Amino acid sequence: MAIGTSEGSGVFIGPVTTATTEAALAALTYVEIGSVESIGEFGPQANDSAFTPLKGPSVQHLKGAIDNGMLPIVYAHDPLDPGQIALREAAGTKYQYAVKIVLADEADENDTPTEFYARGPVFGNRMNVGGANDVTKRTSNVGLNIFVEKPGEAVA
Repeated sequence: MAIGTSEGSGVFIGPVTTATTEAALAALTYVEIGSVESIGEFGPQANDSAFTPLKGPSVQHLKGAIDNGMLPIVYAHDPLDPGQIALREAAGTKYQYAVKIVLADEADENDTPTEFYARGPVFGNRMNVGGANDVTKRTSNVGLNIFVEKPGEAVA
């Protein structure tokens, strides 16, 4: 088993798409979003559909619809970075864009990394100027309407 840090992982934005499969999403052209500091929590999570019977002693929890969540991306503001420009432009539309995340989780140089492919709208790109000694940052959130995980593979 190999564990490690997130250093070396990357986030990429692709074109407007209606793709729904791993193969279709993987075939698209992506541009890396530069200077990403962090990628927040994302992935499938079932909603809690709760029911409280009048004669029952406790709330009953049922597994509801799956929500792939939002992909929060925090990055150092670079007005000339092509990936950041594409992300900012995407935030100004209502369309769904392809997104790819590549983890740096290979056990050695022969293995392949875990990859995630997704599609969804970009919900803004908030600016955080901070103080005099802070790096100016932006945060964008991508709604994950389609979500596919391609696990890394150990190659002999």
